[in-house]
Amino acid sequence: MKIAIPKERHPQEARVAASPDTVKALVGLGAAVSVEKGAGQGAAMTDDAYKKAGASIAKDEKTALNGADVVLKVRRPMAEGEASDEFALMRKSAVVLALFDPMRDKAGVEAAAKAGTTAFSMELIPRITRAQSMDVLSSQANLAGYKAVLDAAAEFGRAFPMMMTAAGTIAPARALVMGAGVAGLQAIATARRLGAIVSATDVRPAAKEQVESLGASFVAVEDEEFKQAETAGGYAKEMSDAYKKKQAELIAETIAKQDVVITTALIPGRPAPKLIDEAMVKSMKPGSVIVDLAVETGGNCALSQAGKVVVKHGVKIVGHNNVPGRLAVDASALYAKNLLNFLKLIIDAESGELKIDWEDEIIKGTCITHDGKVVHPQLGGEAG
Repeated sequence: MKIAIPKERHPQEARVAASPDTVKALVGLGAAVSVEKGAGQGAAMTDDAYKKAGASIAKDEKTALNGADVVLKVRRPMAEGEASDEFALMRKSAVVLALFDPMRDKAGVEAAAKAGTTAFSMELIPRITRAQSMDVLSSQANLAGYKAVLDAAAEFGRAFPMMMTAAGTIAPARALVMGAGVAGLQAIATARRLGAIVSATDVRPAAKEQVESLGASFVAVEDEEFKQAETAGGYAKEMSDAYKKKQAELIAETIAKQDVVITTALIPGRPAPKLIDEAMVKSMKPGSVIVDLAVETGGNCALSQAGKVVVKHGVKIVGHNNVPGRLAVDASALYAKNLLNFLKLIIDAESGELKIDWEDEIIKGTCITHDGKVVHPQLGGEAG
């Protein structure tokens, strides 16, 4: 069985889908691994390191993909009409593991089906205990939450911790984290480690205990709707307009006192909820910083701009794209391990060949195309 790791061709994508460690593990499973020359360069993973791990180094993408049974990618393969038609270089029936962004990128899903590939969208890994080691959203969000605080600190014109000096005392920065999922909790922990006074808000009741366990204070309108505001999968539900109004009033009062705000709120398959309007930005002190981790799906702040750091009403609003990719070394290592753990589900340990159990809930939950069709129910397909 041949496994291919081509270079990422999406603009500004420094991550890679395999590390030397995971290549070594794949070779141990009996696979022949082909890594395109320079694929790991952006993540400080050299061709020599891959070669020592047992991979062959392909001179170009066509060579890497030729005859591959499995293709590992970070971003979904490019299709006809894009910079490089990667699907055209793959064999029909190839298994592709990547971040397809299927709820927003319908064209990419259709291209995967048209190419005859069996595509697994790694964002759709079910939130169950058995799948935790494959959960790419969590592994990447964890790093994004950490990096968001470092970005805030870099843009903030003051120090985070209290400092007592002979010249006077510096008050600690006040930071608010909006959304206490994986990224938010890591942001809380990081801001606390840097010495800030941290508060956080989330619409999920379970978040309160997690936030307070990290030493931050919890900010939310805790009414009956709040107590029911979590799906069975652990995601936040869309709240009613009445609740949003009450919560916005509380946040508006809170946000005016903050030096730093990190927003992390996402709703799967939907635009990011607007949490900070222009009036709230105006209420903040000059020199304050907002870091919007949801900027690529519309942004939690009404004034954030994707890929830019802008100053509005004296407040810096940071909207970097692909924040995990800005920590490409660690992000690649974790993502590669997520893929390896998933591959162990579909590679037979004895024969080293593909053996996909279509009744496995992880397989059913992540497979988006098979036999030339879109098969995921959420995408209009028929599972199984």
